[in-house]
Formats: sequence, structure tokens, C-alpha cells
Amino acid sequence: MSRAVRRTLAALVVALLAVALLLVPDYLRGLSLVVRAAGMQGTVEAALANWRVGAYDVKDLQVPTRHGPVRARLYRPVTPRGRTVVLTSGVHADGIDEPRLVKLAEDLAMGGQPVLTPEPTDLLRYEITPRLPDIIEDAAVWAASQQDLAPDGKVALYGISFSGGLSVVAAGRPALKDRVAATLSFGGHGDLPRVLAFLCTGELPEGGHLAPHDYGVVIILLNVAEKLVPPEQVEPLRAGIRTFLRASHQAMVDGRLAEQTFARARDMQAAMPEPAATLMGFVNTRNVAELGPRLLPFVKSFSADPALSPERSPPPAAPVFLLHGEGDTVIPAMESQRLAQALRPHTQVHALATPLITHAEMDGPQGLMDVWRLVRFWADLLDA
Repeated sequence: MSRAVRRTLAALVVALLAVALLLVPDYLRGLSLVVRAAGMQGTVEAALANWRVGAYDVKDLQVPTRHGPVRARLYRPVTPRGRTVVLTSGVHADGIDEPRLVKLAEDLAMGGQPVLTPEPTDLLRYEITPRLPDIIEDAAVWAASQQDLAPDGKVALYGISFSGGLSVVAAGRPALKDRVAATLSFGGHGDLPRVLAFLCTGELPEGGHLAPHDYGVVIILLNVAEKLVPPEQVEPLRAGIRTFLRASHQAMVDGRLAEQTFARARDMQAAMPEPAATLMGFVNTRNVAELGPRLLPFVKSFSADPALSPERSPPPAAPVFLLHGEGDTVIPAMESQRLAQALRPHTQVHALATPLITHAEMDGPQGLMDVWRLVRFWADLLDA
């Protein structure tokens, strides 16, 4: 299908939706956000993307937590028209500067939602630790206690990728019992040991096989490096892994810079002694088949803390929204399905697996019913 045909189809989809939404005006807010997030072009799309949008201010600040103050960014609409969102990124060295996180925060703020993006330092180091739900919890408590941000004392928690599951964990804690209006897990997990086992093997619990993305298994190696190499090799190996991960992020926006960084990761491998050099070689060649079996014996102990898995933690009382890409190969969509089953006896759950999303990222909508389902999902979430 040519680009011109795709653009025409996208315009037709949006036009049809706009007509339908005249009969259901409550969904216009959700449609406007979806169009902005997808970056759709055209006259109709622009009109919808700009529906009731406004200016916002941006301010960096420090938010107090039990693990010390963390950097955060506040997107404050000049004319607020929604509940404050505490939005936490996935595992990424750019933290609150990560372009996709910034884009989502800006899209929400344009629509009138104040957005606070805390930056847990463990995420910057690609580390998944029990400190993360603590910091999400404390950031939410802080935001909910600010009268200008939460007049009714409640906020919404949105988490991306692994922070999605951890936001559900935080929302179920006593300190947030009456302070969270809704929680979104965007491409998140239900049970961390189950996800890590999938990343090492590609085997799905319900049967079948899905080739896992190498990104996830590389993060596992970084977190369990001390179990596979001598103490003096741990930090050099982790530095090499972080360099590779940095290059992987750069590849999305600057291929030349990414190749330079990949080359640096290969140079770091060449300077490593064994066994670190072999492990780094698997990283550089994206060799999940060799790396996964070496990591599998350690994933259960690494991820055993219940605070890392919403299915093993007290459930939230407020509604939970689970949004997932159907073909996600980092955290498979069945994680949201399993989590929905675990939560439904305790709280209201809205779950959507959609082909319009890869891993925690909205792509360009094309299918009419898929767009409609996504619009309904976001409209219900924004009204929560």
C-alpha cells in the first residue's frame, strides 16, 4: 500500500470517526489524544488533534521520596481540564527526557491534564529494583497532597513498560488507597518472573512460542551480571551493556550516531577478559538463543520480591486500565490478560490489546474498529 493510499485511508478513518463521535461527544477527548499521539497529518486530523487543546508550562523540580529526592518534571496546563497524572517512564537512560515520554506528557498536557513525570534513578541505570514502586508511590502521595494539583486529593498513575506493572503495585498500597482515581499500565507486566522466563526462552505460559526482543534479555544480563562474571568484571560488563542499550535508543532517531555507539560497545567487548567478553559478544550480536539459557537459572531469584509483580501484591481499589500491543515481544500481551484476570475479583478492569501499538508506543492508526476501540479506551481513562 502506497503512502498516499495510507494517508487517504487514515483521513477517511478519522472523518468517519468524527461523524460517529458527534453522536457520542464524550469520546472526542479520547479521539483528540489518539490523533495527537499518532502524529496523523491532514486537515481533518489537525482539527481533531487541536480540539480543546491549550498552552501549558513546564517546570523541573525535586520530589521527596523515602529513597531521597528524585528529579521530576511538571507539565501544567494554563487551563486545567482533567486530573493530574503521575507518569513514569520505562527502563531508559534518558529518563524524563526520553522523547516518547515527553511526547505523551505533552499530548496529555495540551488536552488539559497536569502531568508529573518522576525520574527514579534505577530506571536510568536499566535496573529493576523494589525501590521503583516505592518511588512511584511516594511521588503519587506528594502530588495528591498538593492542593493546586489535586483539589480532591486524588491523582491518576500511568506507567510505561515495566513501570506499568510497578504503578499497579504502587496503587495497591495503603498510602494510596484513597488517593488514586485510576491506574494505567501501558505495555506492562503482571508477573515479573514469568516475563523474564519468556525473554530467556520465548516460551509462552499458555503454550506456543514468540521470538523475544533482545532488548529485554540484555536488561536481564545487566541486572544479574554479578552472578555470571567475577566481581572485577561486573561494572565493565554493565558499562558495555549500557553503551549497547544507548546505541539501540539512538538507532530510532540517528542511525549514524547509533553505529558509532555500537562500534564503541564492540571496542569495549574487545578489551574485556573472559567470561565477560563472551557475554558482551552475545549482546553485540543480539544472540538471545545463547544468552537466554545462561540467564534463565537466575531470573527467579532476581525477581522474587512481590513488590516487583502486581499479581503478587495487594490489588488497587481504583479502576485499572491495561493497554498492550498485540504483538509485543518485550512484554507479551498475555501479561495484561493474566493481570486482568487476577485483578477483576477486586477492582474494575479495562483491558485492550491492539495492533496499533508495538511496545508501549502508539503507532499510526489505520483500521477503523481498532481506532474506535483505542479511542473508547482513552476516553474512559481520561474521564476516570
